[in-house]
Amino acid sequence: MYGLRNISIVFIVLTTLPYFLHCQHVLNSYNKTRQEVLKALLNESRYDSKLSPEFEDDIPTNVTIQIYIMSINTLTEVTMDYTMTIFLRQKWADKRLAYQPVKGMTMLELNSRMIEKVWVPDTIFSNEKTANFHEVTVPNRLMQLYPNGTVFYSVRVSMTLSCDMKLVAYPLDSQHCLIAIESYSYSTENVVFQWHPNEAIRMMSDRLLPQFFFSDDVTFESHCTRTYGESGTFSCLEAKLHLTRNNGYYIAQIFIPSILIVALSWVSFWVDAEATPARVSLGVLTVLTITTQSSGARSALPRVSYIKAIDVWMSTCLIFVFASLLEYACVNVLTRKRRSRMMSALQLEPDGMLVTKSLPATNIRKSGMVVFGHSKKAKMVDKISRVTFPATFVIFNVGFWTYFKLHNPG
Repeated sequence: MYGLRNISIVFIVLTTLPYFLHCQHVLNSYNKTRQEVLKALLNESRYDSKLSPEFEDDIPTNVTIQIYIMSINTLTEVTMDYTMTIFLRQKWADKRLAYQPVKGMTMLELNSRMIEKVWVPDTIFSNEKTANFHEVTVPNRLMQLYPNGTVFYSVRVSMTLSCDMKLVAYPLDSQHCLIAIESYSYSTENVVFQWHPNEAIRMMSDRLLPQFFFSDDVTFESHCTRTYGESGTFSCLEAKLHLTRNNGYYIAQIFIPSILIVALSWVSFWVDAEATPARVSLGVLTVLTITTQSSGARSALPRVSYIKAIDVWMSTCLIFVFASLLEYACVNVLTRKRRSRMMSALQLEPDGMLVTKSLPATNIRKSGMVVFGHSKKAKMVDKISRVTFPATFVIFNVGFWTYFKLHNPG
């Protein structure tokens, strides 16, 4: 029985061995063919990587651009820039790199060392502040050559781009950050850029900034040109990313605390007018707290010449708490007048005893009416303030949120 099994195994091995050897031969031929094709294509005697594909024909090379945004790391208001990591993908036709494919070969992939032997566009980001290529563990570059001469080139870049922010509605604002691409040394006679027709910019939604919402409505400008005097006219592309700030953090850290501080200043309207230390301390405390909060809210912003939404909000809150302190000053004046009228009806004797002055009945009645009138006015001011201050603040809130959130002047 064991002999029969051994015979079966030997039969299977002898049957499949020719197929295995054939596959190995095809694979070796395929690898050999790839090497031969690459060696022939990149031979310096027939291919010059220093010249653009259409250099001899005196026509421009069309370069298609696609940007894959991996992450947007920071957006800084003080320096007005943002940092992101992208895959810059470019595609163009180079007939010098066309080849006859063999069976099983759909394209040729080049590593980072071989890419140096192929012509690539001199693409730059004109609004870039700093940038660097990724080289861990190897240079993050990819190139594919197709039989018809199409070249696909992708490179991973991290860069900081300037963003002309309009902070009028901050922190209820929306920003439009520019991505500007152009050729550095090739004029429109040699290189023309164009966006990818289907999906020019793609984003990884799980790696975007938590402080902002990104709109899919990206604004593109294709086939733009820039002229630099005698240097010539250069092809460029522009795209604007639309970012809307997430207000949750600012509502929790700025708006709600400031509303509570303003409401706390109104507590003094219910405190007795005679309790001067309590009302003055409450007023001064709220003024200092709003001032400190205002300084903290503006510390992370650039010094711009226009008024921002946060300036309007904090200034109005400061006015409300300061007005509450002034309201007590008015109440205190009326209270002191009542006290001085009452003291005028008394006389201090040499032995320290207070006695009532001998006044005509008519004067006593007049004095009593004036004292009662001042006391009534002081209480009336407090009663009116209990209604007018909250009502005015509510009206301000309606106007503020309607104008800056819905109208969004930025």
